[in-house]
Amino acid sequence: MGSSLKVQENADSPYVNAVVRISELVHKRQRSPWMWYDSLYNLTPSGREHSKCLKILHDFTNMVIDERIAEREAKKSGAQKSQEDHENVEENALTRKKRLAFLDLLLEAYGNGEISREGLQEEVDTFMFEGHDTTSAAITWTLYLLARHPDIQRRAHQEIEKFFSHRPDTLTVEDLKELRYLDCVIKEAQRLFPSVPVLGRTVSEDYNLNGYIAPKGSTILTSIVALHRNPEVWPAPLQFDPDRFLPENSQGRHPFAFIPFSAGPRNCIGQRFAFLEVKIVLSYVLHNFSIASTQTTDELHTCSELITRPKEGIFVTLAKR
Repeated sequence: MGSSLKVQENADSPYVNAVVRISELVHKRQRSPWMWYDSLYNLTPSGREHSKCLKILHDFTNMVIDERIAEREAKKSGAQKSQEDHENVEENALTRKKRLAFLDLLLEAYGNGEISREGLQEEVDTFMFEGHDTTSAAITWTLYLLARHPDIQRRAHQEIEKFFSHRPDTLTVEDLKELRYLDCVIKEAQRLFPSVPVLGRTVSEDYNLNGYIAPKGSTILTSIVALHRNPEVWPAPLQFDPDRFLPENSQGRHPFAFIPFSAGPRNCIGQRFAFLEVKIVLSYVLHNFSIASTQTTDELHTCSELITRPKEGIFVTLAKR
């Protein structure tokens, strides 16, 4: 968003604390049908705390948006001078694509009437609220699975060593496309342990699914975990096998058989960004360390909250390579 919370320096950030707490409250409410009615929920201690946390989140988001709008308005007054400066810049600089923060791209759409203020806030909230936990979970599960499968980790190391042997310290998006086996490793980890275990959709019209009627207005939940472990699509579904995602092994597979970022017109707005984050972190970890773990899958006691988590945590050892 172009803003820094500096949360690693300030562990008591109200925004971060609100994110953590509201996640707990939402998960508790999901499991408590008597709390699904807003009028009743708002009268409970949890409901009042939920409202307080939500106000902190929305106030911060609106502050970031308002500040950026003010900055853009202030720059408009100097637009003519900026145009004159551009005319004096070298041609290769003129053709260089300007990099904008995600919020700037949204504000351009907002200024063009392509998105409402409410929609703008929702997209920023989604990116900031969901953009940290899901990514860290994906990294964690991938590291664990690599730690438990040394042969697969060895193949990933070989690819990464070859990759870094002819790369500068600063990587580009185009560079990362060369890490094709790591792509498969991350996807297979997300197949077994998708960061978000369940997704929901509101039915916009009566829908008949093999004789079962979903009335208009009802909420349908899809278990991503179950979908990703369907033996009719994924042979030996509990086995960690990144080769499933090699191009020759993916032909003919239904595009919705693998949906770690949801699917359709309301899929995750940040999926490409998130995948690049995961890929960069993992590439540098594997470039510098070997990973091992004696913790079995049965010992993880996986639980599905808003995020797929190990109940007692994941334990691995890192050895400098």
